[in-house]
Amino acid sequence: MLPKTSYKTKQFLLGVIKMGLVVSAFYVIYIKLTDHRNATFDDFERISTSFSTISSLSFFVLLVLSLLNWFFEILKWQILIQRLSEISFSEATAQTLGALTASLPTPNRIGDYGAKAMYYPKKLRKKIMFLNVVGHMAQMSITTIFGSFGLCYVLYHFQPSFNYFNLVAWLMGIVAGGILCMVTLKYHKLERLRQFVRKRCVILRDFSPSAFFNILGCALARYLIFSFQFYFLLLIFGAELHVVAAFATISSMYLISSVVPSVFLFDVIIKGGVAVYLFVFIGVPTAITASVVMLMWIFNFVFPSMIGSYYVLTFKLPKAVS
Repeated sequence: MLPKTSYKTKQFLLGVIKMGLVVSAFYVIYIKLTDHRNATFDDFERISTSFSTISSLSFFVLLVLSLLNWFFEILKWQILIQRLSEISFSEATAQTLGALTASLPTPNRIGDYGAKAMYYPKKLRKKIMFLNVVGHMAQMSITTIFGSFGLCYVLYHFQPSFNYFNLVAWLMGIVAGGILCMVTLKYHKLERLRQFVRKRCVILRDFSPSAFFNILGCALARYLIFSFQFYFLLLIFGAELHVVAAFATISSMYLISSVVPSVFLFDVIIKGGVAVYLFVFIGVPTAITASVVMLMWIFNFVFPSMIGSYYVLTFKLPKAVS
């Protein structure tokens, strides 16, 4: 029998984990911002010195847009969680931004699910993670709807060339992988999975239609805000744009980049690569596109994660599990 871990040991280990998360998050940011082999950063440096159009007013507008972006994300989380636990907006802020910082080094920020669950007693954690999935699905639904229209516009008007063989092979690989998983899993495991999903979906019955509407409304507001922020940055750097073509390209970029798996360290590179490819069709120089992607990353991830580091360091396990 292993001896029980003492309270002081638990607190020490928790402190080490919290410091480790903050250090690793800032290390990821540091590597991204100082890696001069990355063409995105070099473009950003060059364009920033060439253009003096980012005035203090423009910076303020960009900052306000980022605050509004995260305001609606925090509000969405508060609405999602209120059926299980009544939390204030400040508590939702701590959980959302703390989870953001903790999830930075993880692939596709998957650590966000576990980080938010840690704020709650063990018996609620599976439900919390399921609600987090619902929140991400709401955001992805909005991205898919707008992105599909945008992608149709781009394909129809610009007819970009694709390697269709690789595309078909990629899709066939996904289908084959799914079938293989279904075959290798035994029936009783599939039944257990079905029962697990059904049990978690019971939580959704407690949501009123207005709650679902508010969740989707927050997701829509976020999408419109960061899409406009991207467009606003393009205008600041002097890009000459047709409004419809610009927003169609922006929505296509977010759709494509959202379905590509990535570690946070490479997330901005993937978005930058997709953006550069797409924005060439509407005449935006590569340097401007890359700079806008970098600034969007700084405003919407780097700045909030700095605030989130405070919440990580002040995190305390819920009393039921302390």
